[in-house]
Parts: sequence; C-alpha cells; structure tokens
Amino acid sequence: MAKNEKLADARNAKNDEFYTQFEDIQKEINAYIEYNSNVFKNKIVLLPCDDPEWSNFTRFFAQNFERFGLKKLISTSFASDSKNFKYPYQLTMFEMKSPQFDKSKTKSHGKIFTLTKDKNNSGKIDINDLEWDYLKGDGDFRSDEIKKLRDEADIIITNPPFSLYREFIAWLFEANKKFLVIANKNSITYKEVFPLIKNNLMWSGRTEWSGGLWFETKDVNDVDKVINGINMKNTSSTWFTNLEHGRRHEPLQLMTMADNIKFSKHKEIREIGYLKYDYYDALEVPYTDAIPSDYNGIMGVPVTFLEKYNPEQFEILGDSRYHDNQNFADDINVIKGKGLYRRILIRRKQQ
Repeated sequence: MAKNEKLADARNAKNDEFYTQFEDIQKEINAYIEYNSNVFKNKIVLLPCDDPEWSNFTRFFAQNFERFGLKKLISTSFASDSKNFKYPYQLTMFEMKSPQFDKSKTKSHGKIFTLTKDKNNSGKIDINDLEWDYLKGDGDFRSDEIKKLRDEADIIITNPPFSLYREFIAWLFEANKKFLVIANKNSITYKEVFPLIKNNLMWSGRTEWSGGLWFETKDVNDVDKVINGINMKNTSSTWFTNLEHGRRHEPLQLMTMADNIKFSKHKEIREIGYLKYDYYDALEVPYTDAIPSDYNGIMGVPVTFLEKYNPEQFEILGDSRYHDNQNFADDINVIKGKGLYRRILIRRKQQ
C-alpha cells in the first residue's frame, strides 16, 4: 500500500496515534535555534495533543527549558475515552503514584502538564519539575479550556490529529499564533491551507521532504518496520510553520534554460526540453532543480518545490486548480491532451 493511501486510511479510521521520534523533533527545532537563538526566549510554549507519559515533545522542551530560555511550558493530553481509535488502556506508574491520581478521571479527562521552575531544588529546570493535574474536560483542542491555553501561549508546537488537520490549522490562525506542526505533505493542496502557503502565512519547515517521517504507532495491524522492538510507521509527512529558519532564505542555485537542456541530470529535460500547457500560458517544469534561471514567465512546478521555496527569489501565483482567484473547472496542467500531476504556479522575482 502506498504511503499516501496509508495516511488516507488513518484519516478515515481516525487513527491519530502517531508518536514523533525525539531525534526528529530535535533536528527540526535546532534549525530555528541556529537561525535565531532567542526564538523561544521568554516565550510560553504550548504542546497540545501531547502526553509526556508517551510523547517526546514535552520531554524535548523540558530537557531544553533553560537552554532555550523558556518562560513556561504547557502540554495537554486527550482523554482515552474520547479517542475514536481505541487501544487497550495502559495506566502509567507516573500517574498512579501521584497524590492527585483519580481513578474516576484517568480515562475520561485529559491532563495538563506545566513547567515553570525548579520545583525539586535540583539546581536545574527539567522534566522532573513537571507539575500536572486533570483537565476539567477531555482535552479536545477545540474546547474552551484548551482555547484559553492557546490564547495564553506564544508558540504552539505539536503533531496534531491527521483527521482534524484542517480544523487545527483554522484553530491556530483564529488566534494568530506562531506555530510548528507536522502534517501530510499533500495538505498544502487543501483549499483551507493553500492560500496560507501562497500568501506566505505558513511555509515548509526545515526537515527535508524526502523519505517522509517515521512514527511510533500503537496500531499493531499497520506497522511498516519494527525498530528496537518498537512498531514504526512511515507517512508522507513533514513540518509546516510560520517561524523563520535559515533554509527558507537560501536561494536555489539554478542553470539557464539552455544549460539545463544540455547538462541536466534529468533525461527528460535533455531529450524533450521544456513544454507549455495546452490551455494555459505557463512552462511545465517537472523537477525543482530544473527551474530555468532565465525564464521570467509563469512556471508549473511540483508541490515538492515548497521544500526549497525562497520568497525573495520566487512568488507563488496559485496552483494548477487555482490562480489569481480564478477557480478552473479542470486542472490546467495538460500537455498534448495528457493531464499531469498537480503543480504549483510560480514566477521568478526580478532581482
């Protein structure tokens, strides 16, 4: 089964239990620190859709609380009874040994974890200083209880439920928050999301798109690989954000059209060159690294172009279904009667 089909199946089954690997979080977050060492300084970071008893987001930020200069860390979990995709419930020793443990709430209520100070007087602030309690409700990010935490936060970081991604993005922009989230790469084509990409209100994160991301999964019937005894699943996912990072401002190094036709590593470019669409005046460019540096007209490029998109070098005009507020009845990327994959329509900015 293809990766995109697996992700679609997860959405249909509402299987949102995908746990991000610590090293993937570390790799992505470090890119923002390298670009701006104060990006998290004196900030309140909210990690909704997270449970530090199982997830790595809280562990990572608690471990780096002092290094990042955080003001406050908040994470919230979603109640087991409210999840659509059911797994055998597993109570942790962390919860059972806590004085506030309440058997009547453990499955029906979400939890809130906060970190602000060196509670145990160890001389440092880390995960051992987390304080927690039960939420009043189940921890649904759409609830008034979690919205209040959202409004308090400066930056929101999480791996949101794939099945509720459109709602989650709307929830973020409703409060005009800085964010870093994981999502299906194809989500950029959603009608609710693409305008945000086009208008530079959100963009691809730092991690490369190739290969997707590996997650720990609790669905024993859908496992791609077992790594160190842990069931893992690969999905066509990556990071999206409205936080600045260095790669976003690195210009693509490109050849002229003539040099591409002569030297491109892509046989298709060398043998056929560049074609235009049948019903729209735009150049078909099937590979991001084959964008000609000397072409000033409209070009149709793969959606993976967004991984390399530099807003100082190019402008996004639309995609093959939407362009300059026009809604085409059919995709415009047709050549010699044959439809192609969806394309992002771009134009080079004059330097």
